[in-house]
Amino acid sequence: MTTAGAKPAGVLDEAGAAQSVRTMFNSIAPRYDLLNHLLSANIDRLWWNKAARSFRSTLSNPEASILDICCGTGDMTVALLKQRPRGGRPILAADFARAMLSRAPKKFEKFGKAAAIPLEADALHLPLRSASLDLVVTAFGFRNLANYEAGLHEFHRVLKPGGKLGILEFSQPGGIIGKAYAVYFHRVLPAVGRWICGKDYPYAYLPESVGAFPPPSEFLSLMQSTGYRDCSWQPYTFGIAGLYTATRSE
Repeated sequence: MTTAGAKPAGVLDEAGAAQSVRTMFNSIAPRYDLLNHLLSANIDRLWWNKAARSFRSTLSNPEASILDICCGTGDMTVALLKQRPRGGRPILAADFARAMLSRAPKKFEKFGKAAAIPLEADALHLPLRSASLDLVVTAFGFRNLANYEAGLHEFHRVLKPGGKLGILEFSQPGGIIGKAYAVYFHRVLPAVGRWICGKDYPYAYLPESVGAFPPPSEFLSLMQSTGYRDCSWQPYTFGIAGLYTATRSE
């Protein structure tokens, strides 16, 4: 079973992987939103909102404690806020790439004062009390962790017994659609990313990181082995992406 994590080119250990990922995302932050929406034809917005609706029962509770980890520029947090009552406990929006996180607060303003609180934090070392959260969500960031098993353990630590976990991630669809998407993902996407962003590696890293991420069956087994129950995966858009959900064991 694959329990390792992200391995950007040239890194030798987990510390190097984390630093490489942080540097990479800080470098593309100014163009990140533009590229995301362009390269996904805005389907990413549908994925975020669909994932958020999966946790409506928790989000509708104004006292629920919620963390969006690896939040980037805050788009998943915005989707979660759409399901929150006004005046509810603020959502924690955390990321360790400061340049990405600095672009998030402006997106939160329309939901009211302190609807979400930006937090610069490493997903593998969260500055939060154990058993303090009702919901942890991450969108397209988990595969960038330097150690997947350690990430699941850390999320388990901060979740309350019975708390919910949601991981929205890319996957590799099969069949004819998978073959067509592979051409786009490995050739077109890096070329467009390089043209707009002016950098070669970040958008070549994206298909590499997706290819290295465990397939759904393997990742579900890893979730179960790290103390989660009711583990499931729901594919989005022919399996291009999908939402993993689980509950922290009592």
